Amino acid sequence: MGALRELAVSFVVPGPSGVAIRDRLRVSQTDAAVLAEVGVHLGSLASGDLAERSRQGLAHDVAGWAGRKRELTAKSSARWAGSITKATNDQWALARRGQAAYLGWLRGQISSVEARLARPLGAKADKREGLARGYASRGEWHAKARRLHTLKDRLATVEADWAAGRVRVVRGGKRLANTRHHLAVAGLSEQLWRERWQAERMFLSADGESGKRFGNETIRITDSGQLSIKLPAPLAHLANAPHGRYVLDATVRFRHRGQEWRDRIAANRAVAYRIDHDTARGRWYATASWQRAAVPVLPLEAALARGVAGVDMNDDHLAAWRLDVHGNPVGEPQRFFYDLTGSAEHRDAQIRHALSRLLHYTRRCGAAAIAIEDLDFTNGTSREQHGRNKRFRRLLSRFPTAKLKARLVSMAAEQDIAVVTVDPAYTSRWGAQHWQKPLATPARKISRHDAASIAIGRRALGHPIRRRTAPPPQHQSDGAGHRTAQAGPDTRGRDGIRPPATDHAPGDVSPSGKRKRRPSTPNTVRGAPVQLVFTDQERLDAFRKPGAALWVTRI
Repeated sequence: MGALRELAVSFVVPGPSGVAIRDRLRVSQTDAAVLAEVGVHLGSLASGDLAERSRQGLAHDVAGWAGRKRELTAKSSARWAGSITKATNDQWALARRGQAAYLGWLRGQISSVEARLARPLGAKADKREGLARGYASRGEWHAKARRLHTLKDRLATVEADWAAGRVRVVRGGKRLANTRHHLAVAGLSEQLWRERWQAERMFLSADGESGKRFGNETIRITDSGQLSIKLPAPLAHLANAPHGRYVLDATVRFRHRGQEWRDRIAANRAVAYRIDHDTARGRWYATASWQRAAVPVLPLEAALARGVAGVDMNDDHLAAWRLDVHGNPVGEPQRFFYDLTGSAEHRDAQIRHALSRLLHYTRRCGAAAIAIEDLDFTNGTSREQHGRNKRFRRLLSRFPTAKLKARLVSMAAEQDIAVVTVDPAYTSRWGAQHWQKPLATPARKISRHDAASIAIGRRALGHPIRRRTAPPPQHQSDGAGHRTAQAGPDTRGRDGIRPPATDHAPGDVSPSGKRKRRPSTPNTVRGAPVQLVFTDQERLDAFRKPGAALWVTRI
């Protein structure tokens, strides 16, 4: 048996550092025309600035940034130029991080293919020696040898781009750009594609500035909901308000976190705004975002003081079970289902609905923390690792681990519930081994995922997954100290006896809630029912003479 890998330490996930809220803009035709014209003009400036930033590559510095900003100021304004250049730098940095991740993926794929090509055909994997399995046939070996050369050519190209500081970015999205060549498959006409392409390339985003009126001078939204935009210099003739501003007829009312947003703009604190156009629905939206003050992370011991709800994330549901501070499962297992088919909006709504039910369950059961696995499937969906199991590889590739975790952390912070992540190693295997069969009853079926939720919760609490450790070396009592999987000496009630199964009124439901029949009568004399029969004289004697004998008649 190979050695088990070292488990990572559990930790409390920090809360969200930012907030974003959105509201629909019911604009008129005039407002829509002005917004489109301003967005297209600023979008063209953003495209040119991105091209200039890409040409500078690794030679970019503060002086180059200032030069780009001066050039854009003459074509828009100082604040618009600052927002455009900052967005360009963020986009270039994001592309650079994606390039680094792609480099790591290519190198991992090349090493996996080379390791399998070096093994004989049909050779089995040897985990103890760290040897990969060989390919099944000569044809597969030949196809993988050709793929190896393709991967090496890609790696050489990406390494050259990385060394030169060259990134490949498409404003508007690479997928939408490729859709232009497949309009029939996408079900779009050329005009509809043009409208969507123009909407994606528009730039209507302004960073906030603390100390300014309502927290933003470029795109301003007052406490009454009035929205106004500072027009670029070439479009100043469109202004309908003083100082080159255009005031929209539509008003903004942020219903979600509206009070928090009003308190922020009342103190003139920075709020960033973005205006988007959804061409499919023909709607405009305004999004407000701001940063939150850093909140100290709750200590792990404090988060787990009232137990934890262990959660096992699966392809179609969340399996949850509440555990007390000693790692004992309490109550019944819970499952929160969701459907990840359909559109992106449908999948996102399904995830939010499942997480909402999970948070409500955690609040009801009295726990203050949720334990989840720190899953990462970015490098685990390759055919080299999972072979020809296409169904399992598709399951991993569509599993929304990052979205689930980000959504859960954001939603749990509003409910004052901590999120604890644990190492995912062996939770399903050990949970099924130690908890699935003992908890199963004829009336309750325990799945492997339910048992895994217990293993996750126990790992977060710091307990071993197995229910009971081996006895001390001398004998089976606790002479050498209590067992590590048992409650400590300072735990109240740890030596209490288990109440008998018949410790309830006849005819009532048993404490477990499952058994309905009454306890059976033992076949002994002591277990026979007793009836006391007294005469009137005997009752009088009993009261007059203490200790008088009572006649007992058994029937």
